[in-house]
Amino acid sequence: MAGSTIDHMIAVTILIAALLLTMGVYNQMFASAVEYEGNRKVAMKAVDIINTACICPGNPEDWGETNASLLGFGLQDPEAGGYALSPYSLMRLRSSSNDSQLVYYDITGLFYNNISADYGCGIYSPVDDCLNYTAAAKMLGINGTYGFSLDIVPTLDVNVSQVPNEDYLILKVEVRGPGIALADVTLNYYMFQIVSGKGTYPSITTQNGIVQTGPYGSALIEFPNITDLDTAYSFIVYASLSGLKGVGYYSHDTIEDDPPYIVPLIQDFENGTIAIAHTWDVHFFGTPVPNVFYNATFFVLSQGFQLHQVQIPNSTGEVNYGQPPQIIQVPASEAGVLLITYRGRGQFRSIVLPWGVGTLAVSISFGGDPTGYSFVATELRQVSVNDISYQMKVSTWSLGG
Repeated sequence: MAGSTIDHMIAVTILIAALLLTMGVYNQMFASAVEYEGNRKVAMKAVDIINTACICPGNPEDWGETNASLLGFGLQDPEAGGYALSPYSLMRLRSSSNDSQLVYYDITGLFYNNISADYGCGIYSPVDDCLNYTAAAKMLGINGTYGFSLDIVPTLDVNVSQVPNEDYLILKVEVRGPGIALADVTLNYYMFQIVSGKGTYPSITTQNGIVQTGPYGSALIEFPNITDLDTAYSFIVYASLSGLKGVGYYSHDTIEDDPPYIVPLIQDFENGTIAIAHTWDVHFFGTPVPNVFYNATFFVLSQGFQLHQVQIPNSTGEVNYGQPPQIIQVPASEAGVLLITYRGRGQFRSIVLPWGVGTLAVSISFGGDPTGYSFVATELRQVSVNDISYQMKVSTWSLGG
């Protein structure tokens, strides 16, 4: 009897141990299933967000070109359709929740969102007219449930550099796709040399042409007539290959040590008005330079990468710190490039404002920060902006853990 009792106790102990082990395995499987289901929902939400952003223009459809209140989020270009994004709606995305990128302008008492954070090629939009992350999340119906971020970057990397040469100006253009140099790329280029004009205002002389990259994805563009290597100029090049299109930009100034003297600030998207502000009233650094004379030229970008000059009012003027800005107006419904050349202390410089982010292939980052979340789903789409090739990436995560 004693031996039989001991055998039963051992059997029960083994059975309990087996049950506990089985329950642990099933609990682990159940937890994995729950985690998988949660991750699948996050991945599906990433698909929903990127599809909404790419193929929905928003409500109203032309919200990027008007001052109307936005009721529904979307970035599609309503005129082009498909996976083409509106260059104007992208200009109204607040680039970051970090206020360090904002600039304050004393004269208007407004904060401006700096999309590109580049003094040579900047888009400064009034913060009150920009769409912030919280408002976009509410329109998408995910506020408090999911977080997301959008990264919209050019597909092609078009790099421009000046080649050392003692006789005349030579520029090198290099074109790369995702991880590889691209040969036989057609390059449409525009050289805008800044020269002394009539009176106090600078002017520009324009040269343009077409070349192709060699087997290593680069091309040398020579300008034998530009023998002064210290001359100020702006250079824009559009690259195209088998449906892929990109943009490169390069600027050279005769002002080396001093900060830029003027900053263009968008005043009204619907009317296309832009304030030419003195940098001392925006950034407060360096010694203020009075009597800055500017000459603003607007170029519309048409199909085939042709830049056509359009006359704009108040295209020349004088800017002083502490004084009201000069106001110019560009055609609001025409994507293009505003080139502002200016002279201060007898030296020349230029600054470019792309009207429509695609005209100079400006990158956009919008949304929250996924750092610290255990699972982040991503979705990619190939899109176009102003016929320039871009990649859009949406990152999505659960705020519920």
